[in-house]
Amino acid sequence: MLSQPRSSKLKNGWRGLAQSRRPQVLSSSTSLAALPLLRRHFTYDSPKQARLSLGMRREDPSRIWERRAPLTPHAVSTLVESEGVDVVVQACERRVFSNAEYEAAGARIQDKLTDQSIVIGIKEVPLSELDTSPVNGRPRTHVMFSHTAKGQPYNLPLLGRFLESPTSPRLIDYELLTGGNGKRTVAFGYFAGSAGVIEGLQASALDLLEIGIASPFLHLPRPFAHRDLGSVKGSLRLVGEYIAARGMPRAVGPFVVTVTGSGNVSQGALDMLAELPVTFVSPAQLPALVSDPHTDLRRVYVVHALPQSYVSSIDGKTPYSRAEYYANPSLFESRFAETIAPYTSLLINGAGWQPGFPRLMSNEQLVTAIRKAEQVGRARFRSIADVSCDVEGGLEFVSRSTTISEPSFVARPASHPQNLRGVQVMSVDILPTEIPFDSSVHFSQKLMPYLRALIHSEQNRADPESEGQYLEALDRATIAKGGELKQQHGWLYDLLSAAKSAGSSPVSSSTSSSSTSTTTTTAPSLQAKKKVLLFGSGMVAKPFCETIWSRNADVELIVASNNLREAEALVRGNEDYTTVVGVNIGSSTAEEKMSQLVKSADVVVSLLPAGLHPQIAELCLDHSKHLVTASYISPAMRALHDRAVESDVLFLNEIGLDPGIDHMSAMEMRDRLESEGKRVVSFISWCGGLPAPEDSNVPLGMKFSWSPKALMSAALNDAKYKMSGKMHDIPGTRLLASHFPHVPIAPGFALEGLANRNSLPYAQSYNLGPLDGLETVFRGTLRYKGFAELLSAMANQGLLNTNEKDKIVLKSWNELGSRVGQDASVAGLTRDVEDNLVALSILPGGPTNDLPALPTVPHTPFDLLSMLLAHKLRYHPGERDMVILSHEIITESTLPSSSSQREVHTSSLITYGDLETGNSAMARTVGLPLASAALLILDNRVRARGVHSPVESEIYRPVLEELAGRHGITMKETTRVGGGMAKSLARR
Repeated sequence: MLSQPRSSKLKNGWRGLAQSRRPQVLSSSTSLAALPLLRRHFTYDSPKQARLSLGMRREDPSRIWERRAPLTPHAVSTLVESEGVDVVVQACERRVFSNAEYEAAGARIQDKLTDQSIVIGIKEVPLSELDTSPVNGRPRTHVMFSHTAKGQPYNLPLLGRFLESPTSPRLIDYELLTGGNGKRTVAFGYFAGSAGVIEGLQASALDLLEIGIASPFLHLPRPFAHRDLGSVKGSLRLVGEYIAARGMPRAVGPFVVTVTGSGNVSQGALDMLAELPVTFVSPAQLPALVSDPHTDLRRVYVVHALPQSYVSSIDGKTPYSRAEYYANPSLFESRFAETIAPYTSLLINGAGWQPGFPRLMSNEQLVTAIRKAEQVGRARFRSIADVSCDVEGGLEFVSRSTTISEPSFVARPASHPQNLRGVQVMSVDILPTEIPFDSSVHFSQKLMPYLRALIHSEQNRADPESEGQYLEALDRATIAKGGELKQQHGWLYDLLSAAKSAGSSPVSSSTSSSSTSTTTTTAPSLQAKKKVLLFGSGMVAKPFCETIWSRNADVELIVASNNLREAEALVRGNEDYTTVVGVNIGSSTAEEKMSQLVKSADVVVSLLPAGLHPQIAELCLDHSKHLVTASYISPAMRALHDRAVESDVLFLNEIGLDPGIDHMSAMEMRDRLESEGKRVVSFISWCGGLPAPEDSNVPLGMKFSWSPKALMSAALNDAKYKMSGKMHDIPGTRLLASHFPHVPIAPGFALEGLANRNSLPYAQSYNLGPLDGLETVFRGTLRYKGFAELLSAMANQGLLNTNEKDKIVLKSWNELGSRVGQDASVAGLTRDVEDNLVALSILPGGPTNDLPALPTVPHTPFDLLSMLLAHKLRYHPGERDMVILSHEIITESTLPSSSSQREVHTSSLITYGDLETGNSAMARTVGLPLASAALLILDNRVRARGVHSPVESEIYRPVLEELAGRHGITMKETTRVGGGMAKSLARR
């Protein structure tokens, strides 16, 4: 008898169990045939060799389209029956295979994974669901597409969780599983190409419909609507039969599909296209093919464009060779935009790209391609299916990935000419999940040899001879093990360290067996995210916070406000990655608390009144923190420039709407015109936040979702500008009387305007040229007609008086007009002005049923008027605001051969509040650029230091691209020959 029966061991307790673990002494009578049984006996009895449990995760519930599975039910059955593995599948009703199918295959279905030694999934596991505890004293192994190997900022917190202690799990990444030739062996690329063709063709059809052309591909269902890959091909085949019988519309011409790349993605795309009546052509054949009116429209023409067909040496002398290209990529350039793109109907990009190599197309080359395409035909180069989905990579203008719900966007980089159309881009980054059955079957088959080797390794029974190649591949694919990064990934420690907000946490430790000697080595851990501290929680805060929350994987937001209830309402639903702190901002007692908040942050953003910014800036200097505001640079702020430079921090101001988007759009426009050989001779800029026209029939033509004080104070500022060669210096007391009664920038809007502060320094700020060489330099504020007359009457009545000595207490609001001084007389007022003052309850006879509570302590007339206007002219539910921004730049050509005629370039933005989200136009156009800039700085993408406004291209280009590409806030530009608006403005 080789050992005690199991029941006997249990009966004898731990002593009996310990005795059973003693090495067995083989007698001479023990046959060799018994040895396998003996090995199995020990495997069964030892807790360390207990039945291995493998868990298959449910994918992140927020990924609503993710239906793939790393293992099929058939694979699960193999693991259970042949390998003796306990397979636990986390319940999921969205997965392509049902819970019942996995249960029938022998798996256990559980709502939560618990004691599984190996955990596999497709995408990265949410942090909240990651279990890093060991199982039976041994570290777990997690296998997934972790998206950490390249140092992706949004997943550094995930990586940090694998580096906490020696018992932290092993992290294996599918993307790093390669064969001996270095090529990936477990991937979905083929199915990305397959689905990408269908999505691209369907998106192209919708785009053609917008220009009045119905394409046969309108009848092509999207991939996710099909049962499997075979049915997808069947749908495409039906469309192909239609084309073979009836042809493509003549307005489209020969339909040319260009495919780039030479890997699995392009192979999947080409195999799919084979279901159509295709003819393969070379790039050199395209000009003749497209221009020939006799080209057969019953065919689809496919170009498989490899690098040798569009990459050439910059000097034109070195012939293309793959070896030379990879050895010296800087000597080569892509001519794709000139030679292939203009003739293409749909580009399917499956080519990879690495920094240092020529892009397939840059932003500048996109302009070249579209201009040439429009000469070839209006249906040319309108759509791209970027299956590679390499953001700002080979196709520089692909600024973001898209979703299956919203698969396409129109790419228009900030440098793109406003009068030139963009190009439609489909850049869905989870295309294989649109064909979940076939992609899961393929993936599972490819994964199984590696998974078997991993299981055998965990069971200490791997066969080095037959499984060695898989074990080596698993080792190469391991990013972290034993709480440490593998050597080839050690560079990630620097990123982890840089991303830490404060201090360091031990992520790996080594303790000697001696109780008297302990050595700990520490590497950075990412338990703390980067932190953005926001002072203020008012109107602009919501769109700002929403942008920061889009980075909740790696960014934490702290909202500090003296209105705790308002701040808590602001962050409701986002408490997991937002901290709200109540602080009496501006008081001397709060300074220490504010200092600690600043110290804890990486970037500080202030939405406080401009007068408080220098106080916040001083705290930022104390702790060497960056600061971002939307306010004008005050003298007190400007005085901090040298100290900010010494502290290696950036104080970025004027990054809202006005100032903000006005600066950035003006700089972008000026830079582009200069690059076209044009010199600026006149610059006029207008901006205004107004009620939408349908909600503007109120006194002043204004409504407020914030205090009216800033608006009324601005109407008292001095102003300087140059108009038609003449300098103007307007004192604040004359600003309203000097208003421009008609501003001709938006037909249908009755607008007037006021000069906005000192415009003259912007000749230098915007690099317009010497002031003497400019006829006009002017910045103004837009209002509806009648504003200046009514506010001027209020000023004459003494209602804008801010003198502390003239504070009063009112018994009723309609005595306000009669209590402000000796000039309080209605004599001389026009009937319209008097009626408006009565309607506002400033004069007797006005309504008394909709008034704010009367203050019981004395206030200045200015403060009282502000309270009254904030209440009477507030926005009501269902009402929306509007923002108008418009630049007019007049240029002369500097090129000798050009016409001497002047060109008038206008660039305008009109945007409205969003009633669905509750975000006003003003909140969006201030909060969104503020947030975009804060994230730029947080990501170390801005080199400037000191006190600045956003007139540097490293700031304004990415912010404008973000506003246009993500939020649809974009300037529309026109160009004409003739004179500008200065003459009409002069006619007052």
